[in-house]
Amino acid sequence: MSEHNPTDSTPPPAHHHVELTDQLLAGSFPFDDPEPLYDELRRTAPVAWNETAGFWALSTHRDVHAVATDPVTFCSGRGILVSEIGTTYDSPPTMMHTDPPDHTRYRSIVQPAFSRRRMALLAESVAARVDALMVPLLDGASAEIVSELAVPLPLQVISDLLGLDHIELSTMHLWSDASIPDSTGLTDERRMELLGEMWATLSAVCVERRANPRDDLISDLVSAGAGGKLDETESLTDAELAMFLIQLLVAGNETTRNVISGGLIALAEHPEQYRRLASDASLIAPAVEELLRWTTPVVSFVRTATCDTELSGVAIGADDPVLLLYGAANRDPAEFGPTAATLDVGRSPNHHLAFGFGAHFCLGAALARLEVAAVLEALVARVSAIHLENEPTRSPSTIIAGVLRAPVTLVLS
Repeated sequence: MSEHNPTDSTPPPAHHHVELTDQLLAGSFPFDDPEPLYDELRRTAPVAWNETAGFWALSTHRDVHAVATDPVTFCSGRGILVSEIGTTYDSPPTMMHTDPPDHTRYRSIVQPAFSRRRMALLAESVAARVDALMVPLLDGASAEIVSELAVPLPLQVISDLLGLDHIELSTMHLWSDASIPDSTGLTDERRMELLGEMWATLSAVCVERRANPRDDLISDLVSAGAGGKLDETESLTDAELAMFLIQLLVAGNETTRNVISGGLIALAEHPEQYRRLASDASLIAPAVEELLRWTTPVVSFVRTATCDTELSGVAIGADDPVLLLYGAANRDPAEFGPTAATLDVGRSPNHHLAFGFGAHFCLGAALARLEVAAVLEALVARVSAIHLENEPTRSPSTIIAGVLRAPVTLVLS
């Protein structure tokens, strides 16, 4: 990637609208199967301008990776969603809307909660949660894996981690869905109502934890200044605390939920891969990575160029938004070879971008991997096959590759 020479008075070439990119917009996105769109973008216009909303769409692994690893040239502070293009915030709504050095500071505060050591300590409780949720699914009747497994598991785990056991899981589920525009058909009015309720409730929890700290992540965050994570003169503001908690609650369950549901759908649609996994426990770890690649739960995020630059020979102007199409990057034959469009539970290497990359690499990646692995381990120990009863119902979101409903039958071993 080369930076435009500021002394060069030649204006950059005019942007040419690529009509194909209009399918990336809300209301037009082919959420049931975006792969044909991604394939055509990679083949015909890997860096494509959308005049309608004003962004460059990036569909190759190389370009998405390049932007993700260069937060200086491509910032997050000017919005991470297409709907946020042109929006400014008095304070960042999430940590994902921040850039170094602020992002580095925030990340250093919360990172220890998701360390490999702490995840190892959680493994037993996560496995127990999975076992309890699996019991009613193993009676031979049709099971709805989204509402009965994929939704409750990550909500239970993040509730344990944050210390939110007094809040109903159904309430947190609603809050999480409200945080993702166009994901479940909620009206804007209802979404704003739920987001306000979430903000008020979590802010009240922070106040309570300041007075009565517990052994949970919220107590760690509210005491970060006193605990040495910050300078003695610093502390997290109420807005920063709410920002942390909302992101942890939403990101801690939304993507994991859809990897679990989308992953089980994929294994049902590729029974030979499930049989392969069930016959070889050593494939659990690579299977987790392949299901992450295959489902890619985050459809896209936006970054904004901070200066004139280029991507794959295409001039990108300062202030131009770029849309990172993670799903397109994760099926790119240039990175994954001729089997890019094939599910392979033993794939290695697997340099997928399902967790992003670089400074904004998903904080909860280790937790998501732990939960997905626990589900796979429980399944292969008990189930010989997964049968889809009906076509899954998918979310119309352009942000999250969500599954709303997926009835299956689990055939016992």
